[in-house]
Amino acid sequence: MRIGVAGVGRIGTFHAETLRGHPAVESVIVADADRRRAHEVAATLSVAVAESPAALLAQGIDALVIAAATAAHPDLIMHGMDAGLPVFCEKPVASDLGGTLAVLRRASEASAPVQIGFQRRFDSGYAAARSAVQSGSLGWLHTLRATTLDPAPPPAEYIATSGGLFRDCGVHDFDAIRWVTGREVVEVYAVGANRGADYFREAGDVDTMSAVLTMDDAAIAVVSDSRYNAAGYDVRLELLGSADSISVGLDGRVPLRSAEPGITFPPGPPYPQFFERFGNAYRAELAAFVTIAADGGTSPCTIQDALEASYIAEACELSRARRAPVLVAEVCQ
Repeated sequence: MRIGVAGVGRIGTFHAETLRGHPAVESVIVADADRRRAHEVAATLSVAVAESPAALLAQGIDALVIAAATAAHPDLIMHGMDAGLPVFCEKPVASDLGGTLAVLRRASEASAPVQIGFQRRFDSGYAAARSAVQSGSLGWLHTLRATTLDPAPPPAEYIATSGGLFRDCGVHDFDAIRWVTGREVVEVYAVGANRGADYFREAGDVDTMSAVLTMDDAAIAVVSDSRYNAAGYDVRLELLGSADSISVGLDGRVPLRSAEPGITFPPGPPYPQFFERFGNAYRAELAAFVTIAADGGTSPCTIQDALEASYIAEACELSRARRAPVLVAEVCQ
């Protein structure tokens, strides 16, 4: 199998290296809007290079992996679908709901699957939590607590085009909550704050947020995210039920110290970045994509899934602006 990778920044390069080592992948071809970067990555990984992301489609590839800038996602996804190729694309599908819906409409006419990159669905902890919910061992859930804390903020140029903390970061928590519980979010109340760099405020964004989500079964989920967590990269999900409670991400490298005397947990160094925390999940989601591309099957994370998570993010942004609860149905198109 020949797989093209469009976009070779940090995550695109990681994907290209992962695919290069997959036994079912015969060759990898990379491309980037920055041709110099594409050639440098190709030389480092000893893979082929195309002169532009669009040129990948003329290389006789069997599947397309998209890790380019968000603005390029819709066109690349649709070009891949028009060519009959299985497509994997990092989230988000598009920078806005209109773009996402346009891609979704086109996908309804396509024959090949499209998989969106929400890697937490392939993390062993999140998968175990989903199994626990499905088994009924937790009883009925009354509270969920999710958090995504970055050790340091991205640069200003990234924030300016990121879509904001709810759409760029919180959307992972929203998707994980939907996937783990199998339930939908019906109402949100969200707040945000800026106590760090001025460029967040200048971009209309926040560097810290909290959101209370009401699920369709009346369970309550609390999501807390921040760009400032110098202790390390911290991603967790707690599920509190009537019969039992569990936590995802509470391992020996969680960047959280106990204030209790004599408690030394966690023993290991904290996760410095998302690659260390989710490396295995990224590899697993690409392995799933390769299998689907080779043998067919259903996408484990569809465009519709990504749209549902985006609806929650949009509702949160609207709630933050209004300083009031918002029904998710209000933003659905």
